[in-house]
Amino acid sequence: MGFFEEGRANVALLLDAESLARVLMRMAHQIAEKNANMEDVVLAGIRTRGVPLAERIAANLGRIEGVRPPVIAIDIEPYRDDREHPKRRASWISEITLADRVVVLVDDVLYTGRTVRAALDATVDQGRPRAVQLAVLVDRGHRELPIRADFVGKNIPTARSEIVRVNLMEVDGVDAVTLEKEGTED
Repeated sequence: MGFFEEGRANVALLLDAESLARVLMRMAHQIAEKNANMEDVVLAGIRTRGVPLAERIAANLGRIEGVRPPVIAIDIEPYRDDREHPKRRASWISEITLADRVVVLVDDVLYTGRTVRAALDATVDQGRPRAVQLAVLVDRGHRELPIRADFVGKNIPTARSEIVRVNLMEVDGVDAVTLEKEGTED
């Protein structure tokens, strides 16, 4: 993994568009192997970048299995433990029922585990799925909660001061995953 100059920051390119596409196809194969019946699976993308990742994985599953599972978006904001929320509001942007389904939560980066904990709380508020699985593009370590992903695109050991940036065409206009070295923030 070489570092290159991007503006004033030293940034390592971890995944380019081609390698990102390969990683998402591999993750789709792993999800298909673990779940015999794709008709029972719902992919729940955690906003913001988890949603387009879930859409891409669902499209890959459609090509692999012939069945494209539905994708729903989840907004975990009301469930975050670092903000006060006087009243929790509906967090799922979908009418799809989760009862007796396998919900695959999809996110871009797994770090402390607090985002996933919030997503699990939101999931439970929507009913009782048969199972909940976790798919993340990047696992960077440094967990604060006992959470482990079922499907990981890339494990990137990082320092806490480093920043993993996931850029997706749908949100950022480019597909790239980069690592910004410490001491490079403005």
